[in-house]
Amino acid sequence: MRKMDSADLSVLKTLADWQEDKLSLWLATVVETFGSSPRPRGAMLAVRGDGLFVGSVSGGCIEEDIASRARSGVLPSASCEILSYGVTAEEARRFGLPCGGSMRLVVEPVREACWVGEILCRIQGRRLAKRTLHLDSSRVFVGEPGLGEETNFDGRILTTVHGPTRRLLVIGAGQISSYLARMASALDYEVTICEPREEMRKTWEVPGTLLSAEMPDEAVLALKADSSTAIVALTHDPKLDDMALLEALKSDAFYVGALGSRASSERRRERLALFDLTPSQIGMLHGPVGLPIGSRTPPEIAISILAHLISVRNGKAGCQTKPEEKEICS
Repeated sequence: MRKMDSADLSVLKTLADWQEDKLSLWLATVVETFGSSPRPRGAMLAVRGDGLFVGSVSGGCIEEDIASRARSGVLPSASCEILSYGVTAEEARRFGLPCGGSMRLVVEPVREACWVGEILCRIQGRRLAKRTLHLDSSRVFVGEPGLGEETNFDGRILTTVHGPTRRLLVIGAGQISSYLARMASALDYEVTICEPREEMRKTWEVPGTLLSAEMPDEAVLALKADSSTAIVALTHDPKLDDMALLEALKSDAFYVGALGSRASSERRRERLALFDLTPSQIGMLHGPVGLPIGSRTPPEIAISILAHLISVRNGKAGCQTKPEEKEICS
């Protein structure tokens, strides 16, 4: 499931703000990509009648082309339109797409779109939202997505899934944590550092992160970890790391990991088995944390951890269900 990044969240927030103006509004969504493509399916661009736009679907030229169409008044005002780019080599060069890359977008007029506020409300409440657009009528429905459901387009109906910002709780304010926090922030994670040791908190200098002095188990409980949350213990102190893991492994976090060698990780599992954790819960622990890429230095270890987060997140799958939907202001 593709979760919302900061660019897409900005698109929806801007759409909500722009609705107070009198200018026409459109939303463009990437629905298909072929070959190399700079943006994934589900990426969004909001544009208004004067050509001002926010968001990204290609990184440059396609945005300018859609903005030019808006200024020229050729975008649809009452129905949806499908635009294709990069089908020929000439178009790929013109629009700056990578060699062999092409994409299709659905462009929809945004009128009294109460669905924007509904999705933003769900995201703020850390809930998933599924948006279903019927191209023939331009009607939008908002509901809960099924497990594993993601962006889908069958030519008539476009479904996109939007979720809360991903969060990363790191136990320990050491050097590895510093590199990991910076890298994770670049991938739109909200990063919280739990560091009960005062002397370690004094050395923390990573901007844009939340530094907590709570004990690790209290920090995990306060976070109310959901399926968009990762928890990584990096103090290398069993007294602190294990406190976090005892609560983290009972949570809905999609990733729980702890720093340590294979031998120390096995000893940690043995200790955890003495408490109220089931074998399946203990089996969720990623220890040693990160992908085995031969990392040795703090930045290399941070890369291996973040790469593992990406791998686990992108490989998650499940059966789809079809919960009830409701129409939000057609």
